[in-house]
Amino acid sequence: MAANFLDHAKQAVRTQVWDALTAADAAHDLSVHGRIPHFKGAEEAAARLVGLPAWQRASVVKAVPDKAQLPVRARALEEGKTVYMAVPKLATLKPFYLLDPATLTVPPTEAAASRTAAAIAPTVEVDALRPLDLIVLGSVAVNRDGARIGKGAGYSDIEFALLTEAGLVTPETLVVTTVHALQVTETPIPTTEHDVGVDLIVTPDETITCPNPHRPSGVDWSALTAEKIAQIPALMARQGT
Repeated sequence: MAANFLDHAKQAVRTQVWDALTAADAAHDLSVHGRIPHFKGAEEAAARLVGLPAWQRASVVKAVPDKAQLPVRARALEEGKTVYMAVPKLATLKPFYLLDPATLTVPPTEAAASRTAAAIAPTVEVDALRPLDLIVLGSVAVNRDGARIGKGAGYSDIEFALLTEAGLVTPETLVVTTVHALQVTETPIPTTEHDVGVDLIVTPDETITCPNPHRPSGVDWSALTAEKIAQIPALMARQGT
């Protein structure tokens, strides 16, 4: 019952934000419902992010494959940063694409596109990643405390948990999301133990530092169904150890 209530509460926040973006014509998608919005101003948000000292210090970036974060991935590759991007639904035992700017065969903006990355980038196991300086998440909604909601599939949280258990996320790893201003909500966002909070929210016009965002310490097996575990080979491998 509690989980059901949380799911409904989260979905209400998502719907509120999707409706606001639609009313303001603030996204490129024909319909934003059910997805991480490809918001107008994504390039400007990326430009604001790359101007931050924390970005400039980072050499290894883990980024979501969503269109809204394409400009961030492209800028990372242009600046010589190593980028890891998840395989859709973490569906392979090697669940991350490795985009190494030193070995790219196409321009960074092309390589950063999820379909191109899938065609040209090798996949690597969790344990093969380098320690992460910066993690870029896509979001449907965030608030100024750092609580974040994705589209509801839970893959970003699972990725984060796997990477944390592997020792690749440290207290120094910065977690960032780029969003439209309308995605920053004043509505309370209900969270659970496995939800990942963000350190920074970057909109086209503002950089918001979040106080003490929640970070899970590892995989919350109690929150995963047997079906979900069976769909993600990297989880299956961990469960067997």
